[in-house]
Amino acid sequence: MSKRLFETVTIILGLAFTLAFFAIVVPPLLASGDVVGAFAAGFVNPYASGYSLDVIITGLILIAWILFERQTQGVKYGWICIPLCLAPGVATSFAFYLILRTRTVQTAH
Repeated sequence: MSKRLFETVTIILGLAFTLAFFAIVVPPLLASGDVVGAFAAGFVNPYASGYSLDVIITGLILIAWILFERQTQGVKYGWICIPLCLAPGVATSFAFYLILRTRTVQTAH
């Protein structure tokens, strides 16, 4: 896969999640104003809990990776991806970080 195709697919998927998040999650959240209830809704049954925990742990691993590579690889602006883990979510944050990282690593070599 070429770099250009990789970046295009990654950007499209990250943006697709962002759009879906704002279309699906934001309207009921604005209507209720209950952030804690919205978070708790991700744990309504064992299946939802499994997916929710997967995303939470993946987000924490991504944050650790971002902080580690800031020092070891010199990835600039990776910190922007940390708040993106919260909103819109890990999918957007991960996509954005992969592009930042790819551009940093390729410039270094």
